[in-house]
Amino acid sequence: MKLLRFRVRRTTLALVISTVAAAHALPAAAQGNTYPDKPIRMSLPYGAGGIGDLTARVVTQKVSEILGQPIVIENRPGAGGVPSFQAGMQAPADGYTLVTGGNGTAITQTLIKDLPYSIINDFTQVATMSKFALVVVVRADSPYKSLGELVAYGKANPGKLSLGTANMGSSQHLGAELFKSVAGIDAQVIPYKMSPALLTGIRSGDIDAAFEFVPPMLASIKGGTVRALAIADDKRSPALSDVPTSKESGLDGYVVTSWNGVSARAGTPPEIVEKLNKAFVAAVNSPEVAQKLRDMNSEPYALTAPQARELMVSDVAKWKTVIQRANLPIN
Repeated sequence: MKLLRFRVRRTTLALVISTVAAAHALPAAAQGNTYPDKPIRMSLPYGAGGIGDLTARVVTQKVSEILGQPIVIENRPGAGGVPSFQAGMQAPADGYTLVTGGNGTAITQTLIKDLPYSIINDFTQVATMSKFALVVVVRADSPYKSLGELVAYGKANPGKLSLGTANMGSSQHLGAELFKSVAGIDAQVIPYKMSPALLTGIRSGDIDAAFEFVPPMLASIKGGTVRALAIADDKRSPALSDVPTSKESGLDGYVVTSWNGVSARAGTPPEIVEKLNKAFVAAVNSPEVAQKLRDMNSEPYALTAPQARELMVSDVAKWKTVIQRANLPIN
């Protein structure tokens, strides 16, 4: 009789434990099944009208159709994207507040001292949307006909090459610093405030080469006022299919791309992250969205959530090394 009572109590206890566990599991599962049942906010660290803003609007319009809920864009430019990510930090981890960021976010992680968040620890990466590569250009009558010739001159004449970039601490600036390291040369890196000033500098011959992303340089390259030596990517740009990659030019390992991704606050349920990722992948890969991105001279770029996280982690480490090697000031 005592044994029977013990078995009954043990069975009852097991039933209670399983019931409690199921009760705790139900809300998460239910949330994943019903998500989203209200509008989603997306915080952008860019001003309205820029390529980052336009990319987000093009992609999220399709994502909204897929998910059946509107995605409201909130522009929060300035301060290295800090206000945008702080807004994401202050929101619940429920998938209803997303933040965009990419290679610039990875750079900010090292360049800004005492950053009030960690893009790795405080956020989870959800998806990517687009990317475009850095291009190395020279003036139309430059004596350098290839990237190899530019590197050869730099090695033979330490400190004499001048490399122009846009904005101190930008991806372009760090791309030039990375070029020096990978090529094994000593050269002067001269940051200009804006892309138009950089373009003027290369056309006038004030600098030997310019490092800028494809979109701002494309019209000048197509018009013949500057000459593209190489694309800093692992494959050629569809917009400049006749321009070789850095690897094809003998500079293996030199890859600098600007990419746009989506993050959510850490702790967002995995089933919601997966649902969001599938919607973004489907949107980016849809023919109409892909074409709109190409029309903006960027490349559709859809990764899984784990791949997006791996990209962010690797870029944080990559640019931290470049920043420390170049001894750039930390703000």
